[in-house]
Amino acid sequence: MTPTTAPPPPKATLLTPFTIAIFRAVWIAGMVSNVGTWMQNVAGVWLVTTLTTSALLVALMQAATSLPAFLLSMPAGAMADMVDRRKLLLFTQGFMAVVASILGVLTLTGGISAYGVLGFTFLLGMGAALNAPIWQAVTTELVPRPILPFAITLNGVSNNIARAIGPAIGGAIIAYYSAGWVFVLNGVSFLGTWAVVYFWKREQAVASGPAENFLGALRAGWRYVQYSPAIYGVLVRTFAFSFGAAAMWALVSVVIARKLHLSSGHYGVMLSWLGAGAVTGAFLMGRAGSRLNFNQRVLLGVLMFGVTNLALALVAQIYVLYAVMFLSGIAWLMVMTSFSTTVQLNVPKWVQARVISVYMLVFQAGLSLGSLAWGELADHLTLQTSLLIAAGWMVASALLAFPFPMRSAEGLNLDPAEHWPDPKTDGHIDPDDGPVVIMIEYHVEPADWPAFRAATEQLTRLRLRDGALRAGVFADVAHPTRLTEFYYVATWGEHQRQHHRFTKEDQAVEAQVLRLHSGPAEPRVTHFLAFPNTSNVEMATPMQTLESQR
Repeated sequence: MTPTTAPPPPKATLLTPFTIAIFRAVWIAGMVSNVGTWMQNVAGVWLVTTLTTSALLVALMQAATSLPAFLLSMPAGAMADMVDRRKLLLFTQGFMAVVASILGVLTLTGGISAYGVLGFTFLLGMGAALNAPIWQAVTTELVPRPILPFAITLNGVSNNIARAIGPAIGGAIIAYYSAGWVFVLNGVSFLGTWAVVYFWKREQAVASGPAENFLGALRAGWRYVQYSPAIYGVLVRTFAFSFGAAAMWALVSVVIARKLHLSSGHYGVMLSWLGAGAVTGAFLMGRAGSRLNFNQRVLLGVLMFGVTNLALALVAQIYVLYAVMFLSGIAWLMVMTSFSTTVQLNVPKWVQARVISVYMLVFQAGLSLGSLAWGELADHLTLQTSLLIAAGWMVASALLAFPFPMRSAEGLNLDPAEHWPDPKTDGHIDPDDGPVVIMIEYHVEPADWPAFRAATEQLTRLRLRDGALRAGVFADVAHPTRLTEFYYVATWGEHQRQHHRFTKEDQAVEAQVLRLHSGPAEPRVTHFLAFPNTSNVEMATPMQTLESQR
């Protein structure tokens, strides 16, 4: 009988994540909420445009949405990595439902001003800032890693379908009824997401090492970003892009109202074309994904946004601008999904929400500062000049593709290695005891020193990334072949967490170091804990004080 082999699993496609029921439910609820959010954005910006003559105040609507993310992203990311994400989502969705509903009632009763709209927009931005890193990190819990890029793209599609229809619906409601009803409907949209999250049976995460405190978790997130070149490069590119792209988001309503002298309906249709382009871009990326790497996608998207700002400055035909916005939507999706996918695929689960929050903080900081800068330029110079300078910024920022290329991470294995044995101790050690010094003794022949130095530099970066405050390698002056790696950790608990943070991908770096060890036995590992009741702080002691102590 001829043995048969199992057929290969079907190749994942853009629609594969929809086969997972919980992802499908969350995606639909999220899209409904996104529609409400885009309706809210159109209504809020247009309401302020009609309540004031200041281009700066209109531009501040973008800042009111983005600035809370700058202030709250990191705390939200730390909380999302420390506590139950489901409970946090229930809180944020409920909070935004209440705020949007109150804004709607005040608008319908005529009790709102331009500054009031800005204030409530800021509160909604606070809810969104707390919600965003949790929402993105939850995606990694709903789908397996191989199809995560498709799930991230679908999340972008959700937002852009909402962008395509939300502004049009919002503009129609404003034209025939009132912006207040848009705000009320947005409040209702949050309740649908709240219900889906409420009935989600989330698997409880298994604790790995002693629990982190809030400030320690914040420091760990910053430290991970600082010593991760792939993440750092994405952040530089993200800020440059969002700062330049802010000109379009902040000033397009001013272009429609004051340059072209058109209505809110045209403003809504303009954003709808942008959203339609982004949805189209998702399917185009599915076809061209293997031909264009992340670096090329971002480069094309940045250049397209330079063209967008140029067209908004110089083109007066609305139908030409519709076509430009459609192409800009494709560019927006290419850039944003490339950034987001690169970040999420390069980060292990223990710090995922924190790194996502740093990425979102940088993105929103670019939008906030860009909105202020381009709005201020439009007020003090001209609208056209501001947009032309923004176009120049985008073209110049494209050069960042060379020093900060996007790195593919689809093949990385970021599961915990869990291969370090627990250190032998004489009695119980409190997790808060410390500091701790870990020393690893190698024997390396002088001929292998250059290769050893290069390998340990990578390993030192991993030590610092995972919790070490200081790290390095020293040579024994009496025995030059004996080299000692050391790293210094604040507490015993933090070192225990290091054991769980070291990934299978990191093992390859460690293996390079171990291959150069030539001793008769494995490298000797020693742990030193700060001696009890000592301050462990170096201080100069006057000679006379020493004499009096003898």
